[in-house]
Amino acid sequence: MYKRQGDSIGSTFWSVLGWTLIWAVAATFSNYILGMILAIVINRKGTRCKAFWRFCFVLSAAVPQFVSLLLMRTIFSQNGIVNTLLLNAGIIEKAIPFWSNTTLARVMVVVINIWVGIPFTMLQVTGVLQNIPADLYEAATVDGAGPVRTFFSITLPYMLFVTGPYPVSYTHLRAHETRHD
Repeated sequence: MYKRQGDSIGSTFWSVLGWTLIWAVAATFSNYILGMILAIVINRKGTRCKAFWRFCFVLSAAVPQFVSLLLMRTIFSQNGIVNTLLLNAGIIEKAIPFWSNTTLARVMVVVINIWVGIPFTMLQVTGVLQNIPADLYEAATVDGAGPVRTFFSITLPYMLFVTGPYPVSYTHLRAHETRHD
């Protein structure tokens, strides 16, 4: 059947729009939520070696992003270390096309974005957590509030008040970087 030029542009538009929306949600909320969880776990009273754990996760932010991205491209290439290890272990018979398969490439971009973005969120949330008055937690304990109630009544409102604009600005920043790369 004859296909008009406008039809292909329309289908391309909806495909690109769909991926952009998936990217915005996946990149923003995965970094925000996982960074928040990581900061809460590291900053708990029972966590030992807090400085070490922060160092481990901030290491990806300390390395320039350009270097990290080049490293990830090499690690996940056809002859990269991931495919080589999987082939040598007999887990796969043929190299995984991380960058030539559209779906896999999109998943990899989101995963790498998580690797690069979580440390920044963790650092922001750590600063917020360290500035929540301890008196509030003590009062909540005296009133009989458990950990879940304390989180939703004290911790989360403080974090959202300070970091609320972060997901919006993060989405805008990442979309801007993606367009110009």
